[in-house]
Amino acid sequence: MKVTFPHMGHMWICLAAMLEYLGVEVVVPPPSSKRTLTLGARHAPEFACLPFKLNLGNFMEAAEQGADTILMAGGCGPCRFGYYAQVEHAILEDLGYNYRLVVLEPPRKHVGELLSKIKYITGHSSWWEVVRGIRFGYQKARMVDELERQAHFLRPREIHRGSTDRAFKRALQEIIAMKHPRDLPEARERVRKIMDAVAIKPRPVLRVGIVGEIFTLLEPFANHDLERRLGYLGVETDRSIYLSEWINDHLFLGLVRGLRSRREACQAAPPYLNHFVGGHGQETVGSAVIYARQGYDGVIQLLPFTCMPEIVAHSVLPGLSNKLGIPTLTITVDEQSGEAGLVTRLEAFVDLLARKKGVVV
Repeated sequence: MKVTFPHMGHMWICLAAMLEYLGVEVVVPPPSSKRTLTLGARHAPEFACLPFKLNLGNFMEAAEQGADTILMAGGCGPCRFGYYAQVEHAILEDLGYNYRLVVLEPPRKHVGELLSKIKYITGHSSWWEVVRGIRFGYQKARMVDELERQAHFLRPREIHRGSTDRAFKRALQEIIAMKHPRDLPEARERVRKIMDAVAIKPRPVLRVGIVGEIFTLLEPFANHDLERRLGYLGVETDRSIYLSEWINDHLFLGLVRGLRSRREACQAAPPYLNHFVGGHGQETVGSAVIYARQGYDGVIQLLPFTCMPEIVAHSVLPGLSNKLGIPTLTITVDEQSGEAGLVTRLEAFVDLLARKKGVVV
């Protein structure tokens, strides 16, 4: 069994760590690229969203490297993601790919439902080993998320342009290189030293919260590396959803305490959006409210074209913006999205925020 999975930001790091720790052969697809998108868009339904097309392209490229089993998350509610795994699998079968499919659905009652799916893939591993493997992968996810948060803080304040990105790549390699849980303390210390070595200076920065659909939030190829671009424009960003938070909410059922939860965002959404609309729609609205309360200078919503839950949230944001006095910008992405147009819109939005705040960034 050679297991693969779609790219969604740095998710591959924690999945590969978990599976390799449990003795499973892993095939990591090449990073998402124009070729990935071209392959997926060629065979996907035209109305399918960007994540669907990129996932399909990931699986086609992984098959070229010998992958034979797909591991993918599932979903529920009024969002098409809930059946994407099955539709993608059917398309791949029609194209002649012989894939097995394992879908990690959000547990209905307890986390044991998740464990049983992982046990199916590993086969010979004991239940205790499966738990340790999941914990190891999750610890890596937590480390990567913390590393990203540090990069978001450092990038707009760095003295030498690009020093944060170079440090980030080095630190990420330290996390990837860990093969056992016992290596975590030393790796965490090495990562800390690498990031602490980035020279920064105090300067006025803008703070922008980024909300929206999780795939476009986490996958740099899908959002044209928006967080890095904003950092170079003098903006410190915070993302409404990080991978470890999503895993804890949707797969662990909140088992890990002390993390930011979607419940907080959903509770903040009324009266602007009073009920669940699928996907992350209600979280998008609630997170925008929270960012406004925390004094952020603006909010950017990211969504794939045709994403119904985020379209609902988008319709709510203008009223919220006027009521709470926080500027918002919505960016929709698909296979036709261009880099130049995005850069122009970001520069204009940052200029608006800087003028509103009375600072030069």
